[in-house]
Amino acid sequence: MTPDTTPTPFPENPPLSALEARALGCLIEKEFTTPDVYPLSLNALVNACNQRNNRHPILSVGAREVELALDQLRQRRIASLVAGADARVPKFRQTLDISYPLDPISRALLGELLLRGPQTAASLRANAERMQPMPDAAEIDRLLNDMAERPAGALIRRLPRQAGQKELRWVQLFTGEPAESAAAASPAESGRQAPPLTVSVSLPPEAEARFAALEAEVAQLKAELKALRESLGGS
Repeated sequence: MTPDTTPTPFPENPPLSALEARALGCLIEKEFTTPDVYPLSLNALVNACNQRNNRHPILSVGAREVELALDQLRQRRIASLVAGADARVPKFRQTLDISYPLDPISRALLGELLLRGPQTAASLRANAERMQPMPDAAEIDRLLNDMAERPAGALIRRLPRQAGQKELRWVQLFTGEPAESAAAASPAESGRQAPPLTVSVSLPPEAEARFAALEAEVAQLKAELKALRESLGGS
């Protein structure tokens, strides 16, 4: 098996930001691991993005940044807002299958790459086990190759082998071309703990306007849900 060397079109254009990829990965993960509280509220997603285990890098972000990331994912139709009469707060879910239909095991592998960065097939198989029961190594290789060779465009690819590395590693392409630093082993594989990364967002005026519109939409949904509960005699 040799690494891919030809240019690969990215699945999202422009590519996702690091926080958008983290939010998408969290939505994929929590759908598998905590189905009783899925879809996720904004606060639950913030906590998932800042989670210290099963993450690289560790982030420290607030609701404002995550809500803006969700707005971008919704515009790309890979996440959606869920609201209903029984929902006390707006919740969010991933809708990856609209554009990228994947079986549950492949979706778990992709989610793991979004959450922890480049990994070998063996690491992916071990780390994604918390989301889905994993098949044998040969089947994992087949699923990874299928995602890398999709006729509609690759979702992942193999990284070139680095000095001292025995196994090839895989990287997701939703955030575009991996940086040169991705060639080094990540804490997910080396066992090291990276310090938290604080994400600071400076918004242009048009993004501020979109964010304000999103806040107004959420406030309106909350008011409508409250009125509906009151009309039904709820507390």
